[in-house]
Amino acid sequence: MRRPISPRLSDRQRELLREWLPSAEVLKDHSWGLVGTVVLELLHNGERYIAKAGDAADRHLARELRAHRNWLTPWTAQGRAPQLIRADSDAKLLLTQFLPGELVEGSPAEWAPDTYRQAGELLAAFHRQSAVPDDAYETRENQRILTHLAKPHRINPVLADRLRAEIADWPTPPAVLVPTHGDWQPRNWLTDDGTIRIIDFGRADLRPAYTDFVRLAAQQFRSMPALETAFVSGYGPDPREPDVWHRARIREAVSTAVWAHQVGDEAFEQQGHRMIAEAVGETPL
Repeated sequence: MRRPISPRLSDRQRELLREWLPSAEVLKDHSWGLVGTVVLELLHNGERYIAKAGDAADRHLARELRAHRNWLTPWTAQGRAPQLIRADSDAKLLLTQFLPGELVEGSPAEWAPDTYRQAGELLAAFHRQSAVPDDAYETRENQRILTHLAKPHRINPVLADRLRAEIADWPTPPAVLVPTHGDWQPRNWLTDDGTIRIIDFGRADLRPAYTDFVRLAAQQFRSMPALETAFVSGYGPDPREPDVWHRARIREAVSTAVWAHQVGDEAFEQQGHRMIAEAVGETPL
């Protein structure tokens, strides 16, 4: 009897993978380990695939599948994102072709301006697919961050009270939502002989375009401003109007600090505290 592909997959997920790829063998486990998502690189009949499976608490597989079915054409048509092969939304399992390349994060490409020029061009094509007005977006986002601040965290209590008071006074103007990646940064980019490709769509959703700038602004742009210049040159007109950008930075900072505390990622939690301090103009506490 064949050994299960991974004990962390459900019986139904293993059954489906054996049906889809009968002779599959695991080459590498790409799972992060912080959440219940399992990501496996598989070999079947000489071809490589990526299988992604969610656990009972997962909310990302549905978003990833939506992205594959509705938004990835501008990238897959150029070979810049993986093609969806099979999926079962009830089982929280999807299978894509393997996309060749080296992870940009931690490679020399992470600090190469041309990487960011390409990333800006790719993101602009993604964002241009549709635009949907939403009068309630800002209200929802304000409530989401207030909910985060009500969860266990290690944000200084005085600063947390200051944030709650500021958020309560924020305006709630109409927003325009576009398809966004949701985690646009080098850990989700591959480089293959100088060509940038994109992976991981578990946070894809309709949001304002500027939200795909926040993680880069908190990390690589902060360390090397020339990368931001290259990115915007590839992207086109910068969507970061000052007031909405300030609100986006606060939301991202709070989300980072609270989520990282919940999953026990202390280094990422400290980044969140630094992001909060910078967004409100304080020295990190």
